[in-house]
Amino acid sequence: MTKDQLSKKVGKRIVEIRSKKGLSQSDLARACGKDRQAIEKIENGKVNSTTYSLLIIANSLEVDLYELFKF
Repeated sequence: MTKDQLSKKVGKRIVEIRSKKGLSQSDLARACGKDRQAIEKIENGKVNSTTYSLLIIANSLEVDLYELFKF
């Protein structure tokens, strides 16, 4: 798996979890202290997020970090 493929899979997983919780990108961005465009780029796999950024997102989604890697 390439770095780009991994970023896209993690992003897709974030979208799945966020959608199940009924949150918009803006809601998640506010909870993470990021702007909506940053969340959009992460969800679309356009950026290679740091582990810490993914931890913040996971905490904001109220899931364990490993949940973002269940694909």
